[in-house]
Amino acid sequence: MTNGSTMTNGRTMTSGRTMTNAIIECILSRRTSKYYDPAATLSDDQIRELVRIGTSAPTSFHMQNWRFIAVRSPEAKARLRPIAWNQPPITDAAVTFIVCGQLADSSVIPERLAPVVEAGIMPENMVPDWEIPARGLYFDHPQRQRDEAVRTGAIGATAMIYAARSLGLGSTPMIGFDVEAVAREFALAEDEVPVMLLSVGAERPGNWPQKPRRPVADVLDLV
Repeated sequence: MTNGSTMTNGRTMTSGRTMTNAIIECILSRRTSKYYDPAATLSDDQIRELVRIGTSAPTSFHMQNWRFIAVRSPEAKARLRPIAWNQPPITDAAVTFIVCGQLADSSVIPERLAPVVEAGIMPENMVPDWEIPARGLYFDHPQRQRDEAVRTGAIGATAMIYAARSLGLGSTPMIGFDVEAVAREFALAEDEVPVMLLSVGAERPGNWPQKPRRPVADVLDLV
């Protein structure tokens, strides 16, 4: 940090004083939950709010190429659990999101940027300056299209994970599921990639704290 500030353990040190930063504390205290209270539920409005927060995350060229399927009814959970390695959070947590990334498609950019133009943030004549390079980046490059779908879904899910933590909820991101079966059972479109499952709900006792991470010196190069 600049201006004489340093950061340690989620707190900002400024001129010898320590100020708690709630966002950093939330990030550093997050943990992957294993145990949920199966009696606790989330309202549809609460589920919508988590997704609204998730979709504030950045996407390439503002494509917003994601979709979230909220598996929250007992019937839907019963359909998902057998094709998700029978993992308990599927049925115990209040909701499990199937996080879908959509293959990057530059043709959606004018439509996705229209509200930005209407809000006066971007001039309309700038839209082609975004669409044309995006077309060059993704058109006829299926691997790039898929990579962007996975990036988009993962970034959105990450925002939801920290939003859940800030609301006192646990979360469990999972990649243990039958991709083809999930796509078939929940009618994913041809251009949709199931990036991960994300269970969210009220925790019950027994969850571990966040596990220690590798030292920053082992993962950071300053050049």
